[in-house]
Amino acid sequence: MFQIRIHGRGGQGVVTGAEMLSIAAFEQGRHAQAFPSFGSERTGAPVVAFCRIDDREIRLREPVMAPDALIVQDPTLLHQVEVFQGLQPEGYVLINSTRSFDALGVGDFVRRFRRERLATVPASEIAQRHIGRPLPNAALLGGFAAISGLISLDAVAHAIRDKFSGRVAEANVAAAGEAFAYVRKEIEELSHAAAD
Repeated sequence: MFQIRIHGRGGQGVVTGAEMLSIAAFEQGRHAQAFPSFGSERTGAPVVAFCRIDDREIRLREPVMAPDALIVQDPTLLHQVEVFQGLQPEGYVLINSTRSFDALGVGDFVRRFRRERLATVPASEIAQRHIGRPLPNAALLGGFAAISGLISLDAVAHAIRDKFSGRVAEANVAAAGEAFAYVRKEIEELSHAAAD
Protein backbone atom coordinates (compact mmCIF):
# COMPACT_ATOMS: atom_id res chain seq x y z
CA MET A 1 0.00 0.00 0.00
CA PHE A 2 1.25 3.48 -0.89
CA GLN A 3 0.19 6.23 1.52
CA ILE A 4 0.23 9.97 0.79
CA ARG A 5 -0.26 12.83 3.23
CA ILE A 6 -1.11 16.28 1.89
CA HIS A 7 -0.51 19.35 4.05
CA GLY A 8 -1.98 22.75 3.27
CA ARG A 9 -4.28 25.44 4.52
CA GLY A 10 -8.04 25.76 4.37
CA GLY A 11 -9.11 27.17 1.03
CA GLN A 12 -6.17 25.71 -0.95
CA GLY A 13 -8.03 22.63 -2.17
CA VAL A 14 -6.17 20.11 0.01
CA VAL A 15 -9.16 17.77 0.33
CA THR A 16 -10.03 18.11 -3.37
CA GLY A 17 -6.40 17.30 -4.22
CA ALA A 18 -6.57 14.05 -2.23
CA GLU A 19 -9.88 13.16 -3.87
CA MET A 20 -8.48 13.78 -7.37
CA LEU A 21 -5.42 11.68 -6.53
CA SER A 22 -7.67 8.76 -5.55
CA ILE A 23 -9.72 9.21 -8.76
CA ALA A 24 -6.47 9.12 -10.78
CA ALA A 25 -5.53 5.84 -9.07
CA PHE A 26 -9.01 4.38 -9.80
CA GLU A 27 -8.56 5.44 -13.42
CA GLN A 28 -5.49 3.19 -13.54
CA GLY A 29 -7.33 0.22 -12.08
CA ARG A 30 -6.09 0.55 -8.49
CA HIS A 31 -7.98 0.73 -5.22
CA ALA A 32 -7.81 4.10 -3.46
CA GLN A 33 -9.31 6.11 -0.66
CA ALA A 34 -9.09 9.78 0.25
CA PHE A 35 -10.22 11.52 3.40
CA PRO A 36 -9.50 14.74 5.31
CA SER A 37 -8.52 15.55 8.87
CA PHE A 38 -9.82 18.90 10.04
CA GLY A 39 -8.81 20.89 13.08
CA SER A 40 -10.51 24.24 13.04
CA GLU A 41 -12.41 24.47 9.77
CA ARG A 42 -11.60 27.96 8.58
CA THR A 43 -9.80 29.50 5.65
CA GLY A 44 -6.07 29.64 6.31
CA ALA A 45 -6.05 27.05 9.11
CA PRO A 46 -3.75 24.02 8.66
CA VAL A 47 -5.52 21.12 6.93
CA VAL A 48 -4.30 17.57 6.30
CA ALA A 49 -5.75 15.12 3.82
CA PHE A 50 -4.77 11.53 3.17
CA CYS A 51 -4.79 9.19 0.20
CA ARG A 52 -4.05 5.48 0.10
CA ILE A 53 -3.44 3.54 -3.12
CA ASP A 54 -3.17 -0.24 -3.39
CA ASP A 55 -3.74 -3.14 -5.76
CA ARG A 56 -6.09 -4.71 -3.19
CA GLU A 57 -9.13 -3.43 -1.33
CA ILE A 58 -8.16 -0.96 1.40
CA ARG A 59 -9.68 -1.63 4.81
CA LEU A 60 -7.65 0.86 6.87
CA ARG A 61 -9.51 4.00 7.94
CA GLU A 62 -7.11 5.74 10.28
CA PRO A 63 -4.97 8.80 9.44
CA VAL A 64 -1.69 8.21 7.60
CA MET A 65 1.01 8.30 10.27
CA ALA A 66 3.88 6.84 8.20
CA PRO A 67 3.50 8.31 4.69
CA ASP A 68 5.38 7.10 1.64
CA ALA A 69 4.92 10.57 0.14
CA LEU A 70 4.29 14.10 1.35
CA ILE A 71 2.77 16.88 -0.70
CA VAL A 72 3.11 20.29 0.95
CA GLN A 73 0.79 22.87 -0.58
CA ASP A 74 1.88 25.72 1.71
CA PRO A 75 5.60 25.96 2.60
CA THR A 76 4.85 28.23 5.60
CA LEU A 77 3.67 25.04 7.33
CA LEU A 78 7.18 23.55 7.26
CA HIS A 79 8.08 25.26 10.54
CA GLN A 80 4.60 25.36 12.09
CA VAL A 81 3.47 21.74 12.08
CA GLU A 82 5.29 18.38 12.04
CA VAL A 83 5.01 18.00 8.27
CA PHE A 84 7.76 15.37 7.95
CA GLN A 85 6.65 13.25 10.91
CA GLY A 86 6.69 9.54 10.10
CA LEU A 87 7.98 9.95 6.53
CA GLN A 88 9.40 6.64 5.32
CA PRO A 89 13.16 6.53 4.53
CA GLU A 90 12.42 5.90 0.84
CA GLY A 91 9.73 8.59 0.84
CA TYR A 92 8.87 11.26 -1.70
CA VAL A 93 8.55 14.96 -0.88
CA LEU A 94 6.95 17.55 -3.15
CA ILE A 95 6.73 21.14 -1.91
CA ASN A 96 4.89 24.04 -3.55
CA SER A 97 7.67 26.62 -3.62
CA THR A 98 10.01 28.57 -5.87
CA ARG A 99 12.76 28.14 -3.25
CA SER A 100 15.24 25.30 -2.71
CA PHE A 101 15.06 22.95 0.27
CA ASP A 102 18.01 24.81 1.84
CA ALA A 103 16.31 28.19 1.34
CA LEU A 104 13.15 26.74 2.92
CA GLY A 105 15.20 25.81 6.01
CA VAL A 106 14.77 22.03 5.65
CA GLY A 107 17.94 21.18 3.72
CA ASP A 108 19.64 19.34 6.60
CA PHE A 109 16.55 17.24 7.23
CA VAL A 110 15.93 16.19 3.62
CA ARG A 111 19.55 15.13 3.10
CA ARG A 112 18.55 11.91 4.88
CA PHE A 113 16.31 11.01 1.93
CA ARG A 114 16.97 10.09 -1.69
CA ARG A 115 17.53 13.35 -3.57
CA GLU A 116 15.78 12.13 -6.74
CA ARG A 117 12.59 11.72 -4.67
CA LEU A 118 12.55 15.35 -3.49
CA ALA A 119 11.28 18.28 -5.53
CA THR A 120 9.92 21.77 -5.29
CA VAL A 121 7.56 23.17 -7.91
CA PRO A 122 6.06 26.70 -8.12
CA ALA A 123 2.52 25.27 -8.19
CA SER A 124 0.80 28.45 -6.99
CA GLU A 125 2.46 30.52 -9.72
CA ILE A 126 1.63 27.90 -12.35
CA ALA A 127 -1.98 27.85 -11.15
CA GLN A 128 -2.18 31.64 -11.18
CA ARG A 129 -1.08 31.66 -14.84
CA HIS A 130 -3.54 29.00 -15.96
CA ILE A 131 -6.49 29.30 -13.60
CA GLY A 132 -6.25 32.94 -12.56
CA ARG A 133 -6.06 31.94 -8.88
CA PRO A 134 -3.13 30.53 -6.87
CA LEU A 135 -4.82 27.17 -6.11
CA PRO A 136 -1.94 24.67 -6.28
CA ASN A 137 -3.66 21.30 -5.91
CA ALA A 138 -4.02 20.25 -9.58
CA ALA A 139 -0.51 21.47 -10.43
CA LEU A 140 0.88 19.52 -7.48
CA LEU A 141 -0.83 16.36 -8.71
CA GLY A 142 0.97 16.80 -12.03
CA GLY A 143 4.23 17.25 -10.14
CA PHE A 144 3.49 14.20 -8.01
CA ALA A 145 2.88 12.10 -11.13
CA ALA A 146 6.30 13.17 -12.43
CA ILE A 147 8.26 12.51 -9.25
CA SER A 148 6.60 9.27 -8.16
CA GLY A 149 5.58 7.52 -11.37
CA LEU A 150 2.70 6.14 -9.30
CA ILE A 151 0.03 7.71 -11.49
CA SER A 152 0.16 8.95 -15.06
CA LEU A 153 -0.40 12.51 -16.23
CA ASP A 154 -3.34 11.19 -18.29
CA ALA A 155 -4.92 9.76 -15.14
CA VAL A 156 -4.44 13.13 -13.39
CA ALA A 157 -6.13 14.88 -16.32
CA HIS A 158 -9.02 12.40 -16.15
CA ALA A 159 -9.41 13.02 -12.40
CA ILE A 160 -9.43 16.79 -12.90
CA ARG A 161 -12.08 16.52 -15.62
CA ASP A 162 -14.09 14.22 -13.33
CA LYS A 163 -14.07 16.89 -10.60
CA PHE A 164 -14.39 20.04 -12.73
CA SER A 165 -15.80 20.94 -16.12
CA GLY A 166 -15.30 23.36 -18.99
CA ARG A 167 -12.65 26.05 -18.82
CA VAL A 168 -11.88 25.39 -15.14
CA ALA A 169 -11.10 21.75 -15.89
CA GLU A 170 -8.93 22.54 -18.91
CA ALA A 171 -7.04 25.28 -17.06
CA ASN A 172 -6.29 22.85 -14.22
CA VAL A 173 -5.23 20.15 -16.71
CA ALA A 174 -2.83 22.68 -18.29
CA ALA A 175 -1.45 23.59 -14.83
CA ALA A 176 -0.90 19.91 -14.02
CA GLY A 177 0.88 19.41 -17.35
CA GLU A 178 3.20 22.35 -16.78
CA ALA A 179 4.04 21.17 -13.25
CA PHE A 180 4.65 17.64 -14.55
CA ALA A 181 7.14 18.99 -17.12
CA TYR A 182 8.79 21.23 -14.50
CA VAL A 183 9.38 18.38 -12.04
CA ARG A 184 10.49 16.01 -14.82
CA LYS A 185 13.10 18.61 -15.89
CA GLU A 186 14.23 19.09 -12.27
CA ILE A 187 14.76 15.31 -11.91
CA GLU A 188 16.64 15.08 -15.23
CA GLU A 189 18.94 17.97 -14.26
CA LEU A 190 19.64 16.25 -10.96
CA SER A 191 20.52 12.96 -12.65
CA HIS A 192 22.85 14.79 -15.11
CA ALA A 193 24.53 16.60 -12.20
CA ALA A 194 25.00 13.28 -10.36
CA ALA A 195 26.53 11.71 -13.50
CA ASP A 196 29.08 14.54 -13.90
